[in-house]
Amino acid sequence: MRVALDATPLTLTSGGLARYAAELSRALAAEYERDEFFLLSDQPFAMPSGSPANLRAGRQPQTWTDRKWWTYGLNREMDRLHCDVFHGTNFEVPYLAQRPSVLTLHDLSPWMNREWHHAAGRISGRTPWLIGLGIATMIVTVSDAVRTQAIEYFGIAPNRIVTVPLAASEIFHPIAMPVARPYFLFAGTLEPRKNIAALVDAWRALRRDADIDLVLAGRRRDDFAEMAPEPGLLVAGEVSDEELAALYSGAIAFVFPSLYEGFGLPLLEAMQCGACVIISRDPAIAEVAGGAAIRCTPPELHETMRSVLANPEWAQEWRRRALQRAAEFSWARTARRTREVYDEAQRRFVSS
Repeated sequence: MRVALDATPLTLTSGGLARYAAELSRALAAEYERDEFFLLSDQPFAMPSGSPANLRAGRQPQTWTDRKWWTYGLNREMDRLHCDVFHGTNFEVPYLAQRPSVLTLHDLSPWMNREWHHAAGRISGRTPWLIGLGIATMIVTVSDAVRTQAIEYFGIAPNRIVTVPLAASEIFHPIAMPVARPYFLFAGTLEPRKNIAALVDAWRALRRDADIDLVLAGRRRDDFAEMAPEPGLLVAGEVSDEELAALYSGAIAFVFPSLYEGFGLPLLEAMQCGACVIISRDPAIAEVAGGAAIRCTPPELHETMRSVLANPEWAQEWRRRALQRAAEFSWARTARRTREVYDEAQRRFVSS
C-alpha cells in the first residue's frame, strides 16, 4: 500500500496536531515496512526525526494550478506517487474524491464555541460537507467521547466512524532529578478552552499559605493574552521534549483543567512520566485517564491541589496508577488500528 498523509500539522512548532502527524506517520512506516508513506503539504514542513526509509516527503506545488492544493495539486501529487489512500490528519481531505480517504476528526471544538478558535473558519466551514457528502470515505476520532458527539452532530453512520486512541511518545518516561522548588505544572497550547485562568486562580489561593510555584509550558496561541509577571508564576513557553519529560516527572502534580478535549495528549504524556494528575470532568479527558487521575470541577481545583500537596503518600498512589494506565497505550497499536481503517476505506471506495 502507498499512503499519503497530510503534513500540514508539521508546519506547527508544537502541539497535539503536530505530535499526531509525526508519531503516527513514523509508527506506520515502522510497523509496515513493505508499504510506502508520503507526507504531503503545500507548505514547507520538517520531516519527523528518525523517519524510516519508507517515510518520505512529497513534492511542493510546481505550478499555479498545483497551488489550488485541495482541489487539484494534492490529487496530482498523489497521482505522481501512485498513492492508494489519503489520510487527512487535520480535518480535511481532497475535495475531489479520486481515491479512498480517511479524515481524522480530533474534536468538535470548532463548532462548539467561537471563542475557542480565532482561525478555524476554513475547518468549521468545509469539514461538515466533506463528511456529509461522503467525500471522506472513513472518519477517525481519537476517543469514544468524540465519536459519540460526531455521530450526533454530523449524522454519521456508526459503521463509518472508528475510534483510534493516541499514545505518548517513548521519550516521555520518569526522570529522577533534583527539583529546586516545588511546582504544579500545566503543559499544552495556551489557548482559551484550556481554562488556564481557573488554574492560576486556584494556585494564587494556594500560594497564600504554601510556597509553591506554577509552571505553564507550551506555545501561546495568538488569541491567548500574555500573562503579566508575578512571583512564583513561570510561563516557560515551548520547551524541548526532554525538558518537558523532566517537568512532568518533577511536578507535585500535572493539572489539566481544560473545558473540552478530543483526547488530551499532554495528560497521557504526564502519566507516562509517572506524574500525579489532576483533571477536569471533560468526558474525553476522563476516558483517557481511566481511573488513574483525580477529577474535579473548577471550584474544587484549589482544594484538590491543596490535598495533593498535603498528602505525599496519596499523590504517590496516583503516580503508580498513572504509570499503569499509560502502559495501555502505544503508537504501534495506534498505527495498526489506523491501517485497519485504511483497508476498510479501500473496500468501501471500490464497492461504492
